Amino acid sequence: MDVTTITGIITGFAALMIAFVMEGGTPGSLLSVTAALIVLGGTLGATAISFTLEELKKAPLLLKIAFQKQEYDFISLIDNVVNLADKARREGLLSLEQNLNEIEDPFLRFGIQLVIDGVEGTLLRDLLETEIYCMDERHNNGIAIFEAAGGYSPTMGIIGTVMGLVNVLGHMDDPSSIGPAIAMAFIATLYGISFANLFWLPIGAKLRSKHKAERLYRELSMEGILSLQAGENPAFIREKLRVFLDRKSREREALRREE
Repeated sequence: MDVTTITGIITGFAALMIAFVMEGGTPGSLLSVTAALIVLGGTLGATAISFTLEELKKAPLLLKIAFQKQEYDFISLIDNVVNLADKARREGLLSLEQNLNEIEDPFLRFGIQLVIDGVEGTLLRDLLETEIYCMDERHNNGIAIFEAAGGYSPTMGIIGTVMGLVNVLGHMDDPSSIGPAIAMAFIATLYGISFANLFWLPIGAKLRSKHKAERLYRELSMEGILSLQAGENPAFIREKLRVFLDRKSREREALRREE
């Protein structure tokens, strides 16, 4: 479970509710089934219009990914690539076939298989870059679903408010009910803005952040594969790949080598 995702959503909605209560409001006054129906139903409907059925089918899986903890061990990946490069240097590229089943990362395994098959350097880079590009397209299409929902949600809130005000103006014969009715009408705007900025858009941003981490991980793999295929010195490959690490990760990597 990605603690920051669930904690952020709970904290955001809780902060709004606590602040409202501190101002003298009651939580029950913020509940409106009709407003929720207009905002959520309208947002989902507009989003469904914007994408194909195949793209929308992936939304539940993407939502699950946003709440899952994903870690990419860059240091272990560097060690793995360097070890493979050292073996290839000593025993030849074909010897790496014995290690294919031990490679868990599918992208790295795909690249090493191409190296074993004797794919030429330029073509190898093209194939790996195409693989990364296709991943970008898949991820961006999924992220766009949540970003689109975040854009539609406030508008649906305004629509709900306008509908509520229309209803209020149509029943002006009872002045005592105008105030509560207007307040209820604005609940839709509150729902629209809140869901957009505390759920839809943050989920899209979290998915984009995870996408960037995976992309960097694959770029590191690609550089390692190309260096291995070119027969570069394993020590040089390690120094080249350490560029992908931040300062603290470089320090941990250096300590691991000393142990």
